[in-house]
Amino acid sequence: MENITSAISVQVDSQDKEMANDILKSLGLNMSTYVNMAIKQLLYTNGLPFEVKNPISNEKNELTDIIKEKSTDNYHDYASMPNLAEFMK
Repeated sequence: MENITSAISVQVDSQDKEMANDILKSLGLNMSTYVNMAIKQLLYTNGLPFEVKNPISNEKNELTDIIKEKSTDNYHDYASMPNLAEFMK
């Protein structure tokens, strides 16, 4: 079976491209090889070969965890300094 190749053209930030090329060069790869590897992994895993996260969403989850920790379930009412001192022992 004959392998027919197709060209792909993508637009990327110039600085990102330069940094990516530097990393790939240090690994002995070029952009074309990397893109082919990424596509093969996409096909092999039948999805993205890495986890995609929304950093803003992650910050909200962290904030939610902090709020839960500080919720009334874990809240202690210290009516006086001696009560607090007793708890701290």
